[in-house]
Amino acid sequence: MDDETALWSAALARDERAFGILFDRHRDRVFRHALRLVDHRSEAEDVAAAAFFELWRRCEAVRIVEGSVLPRLLVTATNLCRNVARGTRRYRAMLSGFPRGEDGIDPAVVAGDRVDRAQEAERLHRAIAMLSADDAALLVLTAVEGWTAVRAAAAIGITPDAARTRLVRIRRLVRAELENEGAR
Repeated sequence: MDDETALWSAALARDERAFGILFDRHRDRVFRHALRLVDHRSEAEDVAAAAFFELWRRCEAVRIVEGSVLPRLLVTATNLCRNVARGTRRYRAMLSGFPRGEDGIDPAVVAGDRVDRAQEAERLHRAIAMLSADDAALLVLTAVEGWTAVRAAAAIGITPDAARTRLVRIRRLVRAELENEGAR
């Protein structure tokens, strides 16, 4: 089956084979998308799997955009990545409360000092985390995935004009946050 709309209709009828074809068609793209948004490959694998699980679980609520379920998968993966980042922050905060060894060296800080790119990624993750889910999805779909504002607007259910207006505001907010955080 080449027509994704027909595949999705079959999947809605709980045809596991049709859903498997959709999975095979989009899993690499969803994984690469998640890999750009999380710190570890294993987290990206978990996010990709969870995005497909959510697609299956919430199949009745899924809208096909431009004849594909990929936009829904990418938005879901973005939101799941935000959840992973939030969980990681909580975990690190909990660990920081435990007594340290005599040297007092935090391995996370050492690793971050060695890789400037990781620091930049962390700053960007925090700036994106300040956005609403729709704004974060809009930014990621246009800036990371290279989608047009029109296509991204359709994926998240807003008008193209609203998307363009929001993108100007979002970029300004993220740029300001990155500049402010870099000055700290």
